[in-house]
Amino acid sequence: MKKLVCTMALAALLCGAAGAANGSYTVTAELSPDVTVKIDGVERVFYNVQGQEVHPISYAGTTYVPIRSIGELMDKNVNWDGTTNTATIGGARVTADATGTPDRNAVPQNITMDIEPGITIVIDGTARTFYNVNGQKVDPALYNGSIYLPIRAIGEIMGKTVSWDGATQTVSISGSTAGGQVTDFDTSNPSGGNTGNTGNVGGNTGNTGNTGNVGGNTGTTTGSVTLEQAKQTALNHAGKTASQVTFVKTKSDWEYGRTVYEIEFIYRSGTGYLEYDYEIDASTGKILSYDYDAEGYVPSTGGTGSIGGQTASISADRAKQIALAKVPGASTANIYEFKLDYDDGRLEYEGKIIYNTMEYEFSVDATTGNIIGWDVESIYD
Repeated sequence: MKKLVCTMALAALLCGAAGAANGSYTVTAELSPDVTVKIDGVERVFYNVQGQEVHPISYAGTTYVPIRSIGELMDKNVNWDGTTNTATIGGARVTADATGTPDRNAVPQNITMDIEPGITIVIDGTARTFYNVNGQKVDPALYNGSIYLPIRAIGEIMGKTVSWDGATQTVSISGSTAGGQVTDFDTSNPSGGNTGNTGNVGGNTGNTGNTGNVGGNTGTTTGSVTLEQAKQTALNHAGKTASQVTFVKTKSDWEYGRTVYEIEFIYRSGTGYLEYDYEIDASTGKILSYDYDAEGYVPSTGGTGSIGGQTASISADRAKQIALAKVPGASTANIYEFKLDYDDGRLEYEGKIIYNTMEYEFSVDATTGNIIGWDVESIYD
């Protein structure tokens, strides 16, 4: 691995010299030692081959970690080919994970790193393109001679759920995939039209590689994402198991030139219920939109009243921060149509966040601070 690090350092120099040719550019990012990475509930600390702790990097709402660390997460080898500017991840790992001494004095700081569209990442023999949660392409980065990749995309390629907790600055990767096995889940940008298989929904034919029956029309099963896989994706995203919920809708539909799975389930929450709705691309397995709403939700009492004889215990500023914590990178400038309303016998803050081509509609209980409504969709849909 020392040879690998040296080679990557050389690659950094080569990439700098060839920046104009391959489209690389320099950005200001943040070294983020306060960001915690948890794998299946266990906090992970990463080191380079010299035993120094390496920290995540945050840029444009994406968390990056070194490719060596990703190899450790996936239990696979990492290699670099400087002649083709290609990094490969694959094969059963033969090198032990790096160990070292935690860096207790690290603080967040601005750094400069290079975004490198010219670097190719090959995982188990297949060149990969990465996308963030909003479906935007994310290129590899180069910092201190090491290649950095977006941890969200890698987690999803592993078939695991990746989530962000803004309150604790924690990236969590969880799921049942064994041995870091790479899957084809969520590795391509959704697109309409033909993808190599046939499906017929509502009298329209589009290639999605899945079975769908809508309005009496049945598609042909030939490929990638099944209904059961889509259901599991929704459950993983919601942090629930099949035994905890009741499915009330699981079907395929034809929208915007592509087949999607519509999945809806109910979860018992205290004295009420939460209703979760998902739309999942049937070709790629990507979550296109989701929301959850409280059904029969009963908030706790207390506080001072301001509408209908009730008062908000949670301030408007606090409600905004609660909602913004679910959209890393967004700020109060991205909040629209925010108001205090009286709905279904309770006070709630309602608003909308528009950030990075996505629109998030939210409702926050003004007494408890719980998010009781959350809807996400692309502004281009």
